[in-house]
Amino acid sequence: MSALTPHTVLLVALAALVGYVVGSVPVGYLIGRSQGIDIRTHGSGKMGATNVLRTLGPRASALVMLCDVGKGILAVGLALLAAHTLSAETAAGVAAIVGHIFPLFAGFRGGRGVATSLGALLVISPLVGLAALAIGLVVIARSRVASLGSLVGGGLALAIMLVLFLHRTETLLPLIYCLLAFAIVAAAHRDNIQRLASGTERKIQL
Repeated sequence: MSALTPHTVLLVALAALVGYVVGSVPVGYLIGRSQGIDIRTHGSGKMGATNVLRTLGPRASALVMLCDVGKGILAVGLALLAAHTLSAETAAGVAAIVGHIFPLFAGFRGGRGVATSLGALLVISPLVGLAALAIGLVVIARSRVASLGSLVGGGLALAIMLVLFLHRTETLLPLIYCLLAFAIVAAAHRDNIQRLASGTERKIQL
């Protein structure tokens, strides 16, 4: 972990600011507007890929998913290029998730942060990110419940990172990223978790 010098603190703060702005780009909202609707007035009211799938179909949903993953990749990638410190990457990744959920450019009403958190993780720890993606997709394919796959994938990423940290093959900051990302995404899924517990969560219609 980098020493907390004034220079490091400034870099981390700038990385967080840029990450938040990148995360705030409301891709789902913009794609909905291109088709004449405000995606936030349909379905779950979120602008992520799952609500876009239900409202606008698979092609629009795939585009939103790729762009939202790209936001996380871009936010952390810019921090990596500019600062070369894990602290800046971690700050940028977490801030991008917050930006996606509370976007500056869409009235602070965004998505749930899953795809953006995955994109950031793919830069911070590519193998853990790919493992989380693979398991999440398997869970979604078998259950047809997007929220379940998202939460399982995020929880798995956190568990893997914890094991790696305990075995001293990973440092603390990636673990902190996974912990914060999972906590934020889980908080954004509060209503989904309640429906999962009651057995009323909606399934994806294939």
